[in-house]
Amino acid sequence: MLVGCSGGGGDSPGPEGRKTTGSSGPGAEAAATASGGPAEPDPARLPRTRAAALDLIGQVIAGPDSFGPGVVKRSPYESDPATWPVLGADCVWKQGKPADTVLATRTRYFEVPAAAGKGPVRLAAVVTVHRTREDAEWEMAESIEETMRCPTQQLTADEQIGSMVAAALLGGEEVQRNSDDALTESGEYRSTELGGPHPYTWQQAQTSQVTVAVTGKGAKGRTEKEIDALVTQAQATMLVRLESAVEKQS
Repeated sequence: MLVGCSGGGGDSPGPEGRKTTGSSGPGAEAAATASGGPAEPDPARLPRTRAAALDLIGQVIAGPDSFGPGVVKRSPYESDPATWPVLGADCVWKQGKPADTVLATRTRYFEVPAAAGKGPVRLAAVVTVHRTREDAEWEMAESIEETMRCPTQQLTADEQIGSMVAAALLGGEEVQRNSDDALTESGEYRSTELGGPHPYTWQQAQTSQVTVAVTGKGAKGRTEKEIDALVTQAQATMLVRLESAVEKQS
């Protein structure tokens, strides 16, 4: 599925880890009921409590080295676990409370520092553990609907994303083999600090009741290929960790 949108991306709040407002519709239902891809994880290894969900997040979530060399922690490094980004009807991201479907979620922030005529690359990684697989599927499905509903999204007072193209792959399609579903978005990022437009990339994948996501925001002198490589590397690392943490033991 391909969706073309035009408009203008940022730190918290924003679509780093999740892009769902809790709304649903026929398009979301169709995507949420589709399945395929990797082997089923071991139900006994899937979290059922907040404590277990936080433990799983700790095993899976990216660190600076997950992106490759040159990436450092930003400050603050981790999001407040009591907050949850919500995209309003006005297409502006705000901080709310985590949805009832969420056992636990964590966001980490990173950066490739500015150097040699190039601006900083802002990066974020998120792991969210829902109560059920269906809850995670709804998050994935609603992400596409939000891109269609809000072709331009205001991340913060000083940041905006737009001109986005979104794509979804179900598990087993083409190269999509390590998660049930995967989404990608690419477009333009603008900010008061860094100007723009600069490359913007977002990836999210879902396995069972868990979603993992990575965001990359470019700056002067940074190419789309460079941002994509950073995001893809961290996303692949988290998916391998997730598979290892929940797969059936032989």
